[in-house]
Amino acid sequence: MVDADQTFVIVGGGLAGAKAAETLRSEGFTGRVILIGDERDHPYERPPLSKGYLLGKEERDSVFVHEPGWYAQADIELHLGQTVVAIDRAAKAVRLGEGTVIHYDKLLLVTGAEPRRLDVPGTELAGVHHLRRLAHADRLRHVLAALGRDNGHLVIAGAGWIGLEIAAAAREYGAEVTVVEPEATPLHAVLGPEVGQMFADLHAEHGVRFHFGARLTEITGQDGMVLAARTDDGEEHPAHDVLAAIGAAPRTALAESAGLELADRAHGGGIAVDASLRTSDPDIYAAGDVAATAHPLYGDRLRVEHWANALNGGPAAARAMLGKDVTYDRVPYFFSDQYDVGLEYSGWAPPGSYDQVVVRGDTGKREFIAFWLRDGRVLAGMNVNVWDVTEPVQELIRSGRRPDPDALADPSTPLASLLA
Repeated sequence: MVDADQTFVIVGGGLAGAKAAETLRSEGFTGRVILIGDERDHPYERPPLSKGYLLGKEERDSVFVHEPGWYAQADIELHLGQTVVAIDRAAKAVRLGEGTVIHYDKLLLVTGAEPRRLDVPGTELAGVHHLRRLAHADRLRHVLAALGRDNGHLVIAGAGWIGLEIAAAAREYGAEVTVVEPEATPLHAVLGPEVGQMFADLHAEHGVRFHFGARLTEITGQDGMVLAARTDDGEEHPAHDVLAAIGAAPRTALAESAGLELADRAHGGGIAVDASLRTSDPDIYAAGDVAATAHPLYGDRLRVEHWANALNGGPAAARAMLGKDVTYDRVPYFFSDQYDVGLEYSGWAPPGSYDQVVVRGDTGKREFIAFWLRDGRVLAGMNVNVWDVTEPVQELIRSGRRPDPDALADPSTPLASLLA
């Protein structure tokens, strides 16, 4: 039983931190719970920032994890707009930027990730954007609306999930969109070329122009405003605004300065944690985007940046902090919405990890399930405009079975039968 006079500190005011705080209370912890976030907004969920809220289809208040009054009701001490600048592991304390020192018995790091910055001339111009925080989405909503009204041009660097979702939103607003991507297809790092081409076709049908095999080298402007974006193959694209969507880097500086073990770049960086989300310090835990977890299912260290990992990882870490037996082995999961296409992806199959892609359904109609296999085992599955199949897809991944590829590709064969 955890003593009521203990203090648990959570550093990071996102979904993972908010759900960890909620779980501590729901599990009966009666000690102090202190949640520290460097944004002034209450903890919120990020998917709406590139989906419903960005499109103006959801209200701003809908993104928050809890009603603002919930934290006081649950006796959660909030420090919003505050940055933790140091961890003193010997004293078991964190220091805030304004000098306050807070002692902890257990510490949870859910510091998330930061968007990678374009390292090219012109990034100081007013029309260069990123999307990670609610304030970014607030600004981008106005930008896209103005581009749509004025037939303006948006250049997006990067054809990953964020880049494509914002491209879809920009087209719905009526903006002209060019996406610059160094790979030959969108989403290469996640889906590989086999399925990525479908997204190139989808966006091209909606008027998005792609420039593959190139990188931005310069953003030109006048009087502080963007005029064009240049690429390393000599092309110049007219632009009124530029969005950098080239990935995110885990926010590990605090952990690194405290001497905690970090994962190597090959495993996505991040704070190294075991299957119970404990770091190299037994009283410090990490979850969400920043955590590189020793995943029992895949036998490797994974760092997953998606919503479900924050939603589930925060509570798992909270239970581990309470001394419960925790093994965080959930199948990675995320979803995306682009135009009339909705999808769910389960698993982990970066390029090079699989040797076969099996498709069930009609890719032309964009109603299908794609499976990525290695040695006959299903590593990942993505259902596109096909619903209520996430559970059997994840069971296939967990089972380690080697289903017959023809049966896997046959829509008339129930997925559950492949587990029998």
